[in-house]
Amino acid sequence: MPAPERIPAGSVSVDDPVALLTHGELTVRGRIREASNAVLYCTVAYEGQEAACVYKPVAGERPLWDFPDGTLAQREVAAYEVSLATGWDLVPPTVLRQGPHGEGMCQLWIEATGDTELLALVDGEEPGEGWKAVGLAQVDEERTALLVHADDVRLRRLAVLDAVINNSDRKGGHLLATGERLYGIDHGVTFHAENKLRTLLWGWAGEPLTDEAVGALQVLRDGLKEGAALAERLSALITPAEAGALRARVAALLASGRHPEPSGEWPAIPWPPV
Repeated sequence: MPAPERIPAGSVSVDDPVALLTHGELTVRGRIREASNAVLYCTVAYEGQEAACVYKPVAGERPLWDFPDGTLAQREVAAYEVSLATGWDLVPPTVLRQGPHGEGMCQLWIEATGDTELLALVDGEEPGEGWKAVGLAQVDEERTALLVHADDVRLRRLAVLDAVINNSDRKGGHLLATGERLYGIDHGVTFHAENKLRTLLWGWAGEPLTDEAVGALQVLRDGLKEGAALAERLSALITPAEAGALRARVAALLASGRHPEPSGEWPAIPWPPV
């Protein structure tokens, strides 16, 4: 399949992206070959509107040793639902639907502008002003550098979201900045019942949560109660054990009032980091 020809960023205005993604006619334009699973670049058209999107069919998911087969698409949708509930909208609109290759995840395409530097490797043992340290990285045989990320309120929100959904693969390539907005993508390996948090966003580890984050977590706590709308939507996407672990993570964050720290039981940083 040829490389996709991208729709120019900003060329489409979408009034109701969820309706468009859910009901629109999905046309495959190409495959994104860098991905480990089948990721298809598509257009979706509905009632006179058209937009670019990503379609990840369940049939194209690579089996993983620690996640049940055929569940990654549902986890991507669950991450969107949780992000939406926080009010931060850090995950692009995402739905589960039938497509040309069967059921799969369909997500609005976000074109990163690349005008914001979020990650860097720097010499020295301390991050500069406006940066938070992640840890030392071996650049080559002769050089070790400090991996840092921006001290950015949008990244800090995403760090909280990742802790909630137990994201085991927050890499630099999964961060899309566009203007003042920041999105996180690729949430197929989330919501595991065991602690598997792996991220590049450890800069706030152990620090107190912001008042904004505490408020978002309180909203999530209420939304995850039995019978609540969010809990009902998630019940079709993750298992009861995973939903219970999700509630426990939210409760633990509220009880501690702090960003989590690496557990030491699981590699803290994904590899490769980008």
